[in-house]
Amino acid sequence: MSQGPPELVAAEDLPGSADGFERLWTPHRMAYVKGERPSNDAGDGCPFCAAPGKSDAEGLIVHRGAHCYVVLNLFPYNPGHLMVCPYRHVSLYVDLTDEETAEFTALTKAAIRAVMNSARPAGYNIGMNQGEVAGAGVAAHLHQHLVPRWMGDANFLPIVAQTKALPQLLEDVRQQLVAAWPGE
Repeated sequence: MSQGPPELVAAEDLPGSADGFERLWTPHRMAYVKGERPSNDAGDGCPFCAAPGKSDAEGLIVHRGAHCYVVLNLFPYNPGHLMVCPYRHVSLYVDLTDEETAEFTALTKAAIRAVMNSARPAGYNIGMNQGEVAGAGVAAHLHQHLVPRWMGDANFLPIVAQTKALPQLLEDVRQQLVAAWPGE
């Protein structure tokens, strides 16, 4: 005896009382909410070590340099939330070589120009969280965030629902940034 497709149930027939709110379900974020963190070890367990071994689209890579690369944040605060990372698995800014530091800075400037050309934000947050106590989600691999900001981009969702509504798919943002990347 085969079971047919599940029966559709109207929202008003579900347990609980109707409150008039729409729901934005983001189950993929539960790992992050539960505090599951990537490995601190270099290699495939570290997302910043693993990304360069993937295709640009699969790894969300916007630009590759000789010592560092630029990647979209998988859990962005806003569309165009980029990170600049060294290829080398180091945890602190002071651990970068002079060559890595120069390229890290140059790629940050180029990333600002690319975001400026593709999305025209009103401002930016740029920064590094060094160490888990400072808020680094991947403390073992240095990365600098570049978050484009617009007037009114913050609303009640992140505060009340721990949810961020993003108007663009990551791959669409990546393609726009690649197209807007300043020439060498």
